[in-house]
This record gives sequence, C-alpha cells and structure tokens, in this order.
Amino acid sequence: MSYILIPIAVVLMAMTVITLVRGIAAFLQSTREDLDRPEGSGPSAMQLRQNHLMFRRILFQAAAILVVALLMFANKQ
Repeated sequence: MSYILIPIAVVLMAMTVITLVRGIAAFLQSTREDLDRPEGSGPSAMQLRQNHLMFRRILFQAAAILVVALLMFANKQ
C-alpha cells in the first residue's frame, strides 16, 4: 500500500508548491493593477484568480496531509 501512497503524496506536495507559486505570481500581477483601480469597484479578475488558487492550494495541502497520515497509520501496524 505504501508503494502507491508515496508517489501520490509526492505528486500532491508538488501540486501544492506549484499552486503556491502561481498564486504568488497572480498576487504580484494584481498589485500593479489594483493600485489604479477605483475604490468600491469590486474584486478584479486577478483577485478572483488568487482566491481560486488559494483554495486549490489548501485542497492539495489537505490531501497531502491525509495521504501522509494514511502512510503513518499503515506503517504503524
């Protein structure tokens, strides 16, 4: 079982890092755009993208933690 879970954990951790880097890149792009936006105009497309990427990062991170917990439980027995 651990032969299957270890590659899954590695892939999930890599996806977490990739999503984090993409979110930081979106944040850097949006700060330039948001300086010129009027107040109260609502969220920009880049802010919505940041929110979406943050949610995906949290999902990948939670899945990776779950897989690592399963690995620890499987190796304990």
